[in-house]
Amino acid sequence: MRGVGKTVLLTQLRHHAEQRDWIVAHIEAGGEQSLRTLLGEALYEPLSDLDRPAAGRRLLKALKTALSFKASYDASGTWTFGVDLSTTPGGGADSGILSTDLKKIIKDVSLAAREEGVGLAILVDEAQELQDEELTTLAIVAQAAAQDDWPVLFALAGLPSLPQTLSEAKSYTERFQFTHVERLSDTDAREAIAKPASDESVTWSADALDHLVDASGRYPYFIQQFGQETWNHGEGTKIELSDAEYGVAAGRNQLDNGFFRARWDRATVTEKKYLRAMCPEGDFGIGSGEVANRLSKSVNSLGPVRANLIHKGLVYAPDHGIVAFTVPGMAAFIDRQME
Repeated sequence: MRGVGKTVLLTQLRHHAEQRDWIVAHIEAGGEQSLRTLLGEALYEPLSDLDRPAAGRRLLKALKTALSFKASYDASGTWTFGVDLSTTPGGGADSGILSTDLKKIIKDVSLAAREEGVGLAILVDEAQELQDEELTTLAIVAQAAAQDDWPVLFALAGLPSLPQTLSEAKSYTERFQFTHVERLSDTDAREAIAKPASDESVTWSADALDHLVDASGRYPYFIQQFGQETWNHGEGTKIELSDAEYGVAAGRNQLDNGFFRARWDRATVTEKKYLRAMCPEGDFGIGSGEVANRLSKSVNSLGPVRANLIHKGLVYAPDHGIVAFTVPGMAAFIDRQME
């Protein structure tokens, strides 16, 4: 779900890969650019960094392929790697067929990485925003990479519906590794709050810590928001319950005016009625039929509304016929809004 730290985890993975001198393409889906463009531009900088006068055969071939891949989405754009590639074999990533072109460039770049003694990492944030063809293509290329032992890692971060979307695209994606990232354990939540304070020689009273853990629901973003407000309000070397109560109230106000408000304001009047009808079960999931009953509408007539809310990233479908909010605490926020 939103606010659980997916992007932070993906960024940390990028840092680990870069520390090992891997070639890394880290992109975020959901904007105006296609997967083809996003990956092409993300690969340019690390490939440029690898370029050297004594570049090996595999690297030169990968550079040639990268030039053809660039041409596949930007006929007027030019890249230069500072080497003469006129006699270098390669290219062929400009057929216009996404699966063919993406497989070609990832194969050649990953094998060039192996020549350098490293690997290639393809990291995709907000992966649920990719087009169906793009997700299918990533699945196809990942499967090919596994079968032929290319040194490439694919890591996708997205909403909980992503595994189902992938499995519908290609059945073999059920063999991919999926990790469900959600709220922290009680122990980890307490450490996330208390350890940064301890590092600054500040302690939390037991009841203050209990209050913030309970109020946050152990969701990382809420812990961060409530913890920050509490820290700013507290004085001295011990944080008391009154500080935590203030921090939670101030933090919730910040969430209401930012985190939640930004999503609520994207919804039309009709969509807001649908969201209200999802409460209070919406944080955990509610049947589309039940929502329709509450609105005295048919499921089919509300189909476009549901689709628009999914497209806007306000709800997702954790299972067939079920809808849920993409952010924890949304039901409580809606309950605080006037009709």
